[in-house]
Formats: sequence, C-alpha cells, structure tokens
Amino acid sequence: MKGSKVHEHEADVPASELWAIYGTLHAAELLPKLLPHVLAKVELISGDGGVGTILELTFPPGIPGLESYKEKFIKVDNENYIKEAQTIEGDLLKLGFLYYMIRFEVIPKGPNSSVIRSTIEYEIDDAHPELEAMVSTAALAATAEKFSEHAKEKMAPQAAA
Repeated sequence: MKGSKVHEHEADVPASELWAIYGTLHAAELLPKLLPHVLAKVELISGDGGVGTILELTFPPGIPGLESYKEKFIKVDNENYIKEAQTIEGDLLKLGFLYYMIRFEVIPKGPNSSVIRSTIEYEIDDAHPELEAMVSTAALAATAEKFSEHAKEKMAPQAAA
C-alpha cells in the first residue's frame, strides 16, 4: 500500500533564510538541539550535504521498535529549495516499510514570508497495514516551527542594526 502525508507551515521568514537551514547540514546540527524529544542524535556518515549524503538519525529512548535509521539525500535542489531524503536502512524498513521518503520544500510567498511543505511518501508491506498509523507529520510540523523561529531569531540582530 502506497501513501503520502503533507504538512504546510507558513513562516514570516524569507525562503532563502529557511533554505540556509533545510538545504544544508545545518539542519542535522539543529534538530537534536531544538527538538531532542524528536531526534536524540543526527550523525553524518558520508557526504557534504549534497545528493548522496548519508545521515544516521537516532530517536530518543521510549519509541517501541524505533531506535535509528539511515537516510540518503536523493535530491537537493538549491534553485527551487527542494530536498528529498530516502530511508536506506534501519528500523523503519525492519518494521515493514518498503519505501519511506521525506521531501522538504521551501516556497517563497513574498520578500519576508514562505511556506515549508513537508511530505512523507511511503509504501507499506501489505502484511503490515497497521504501520500506516505510524506515519505522522507531527515531527515535521514541529521541525518547521522550530526552524522558522531559529531563522527569525538569527535575523533579528540584522533587522535592529
């Protein structure tokens, strides 16, 4: 069974400022700091943040069946602000997901506003229909909110100067 779930977050931050986080390895550094309840650790396995980069994401203790997984950046489009990361090994696949990919799009709305669209595309082994309930955009929504706040705080001293 295939499916997808989407979350959109409006931010009063320029798309370029958000892409400076989403489009780089800065996101991997920030996630455990800003959202330790979502990800305990993000480790760079290989790459420089471009296509082919591999990260290992470790969940905080307490999520049954989920300890960690590895994802590979399969698309990093710096012109259109799109990044796709596909799960290549780990607990998500062991649970029965055949395919699990997250796409981040930062869409400019105006000079100082944008939309962060986070999409999860997945395919589940027919023997595990209960896995669909595990697919949630809640962590991506929290990430979009925190990254927006972080980008806005980073811009504040420039605006005051």
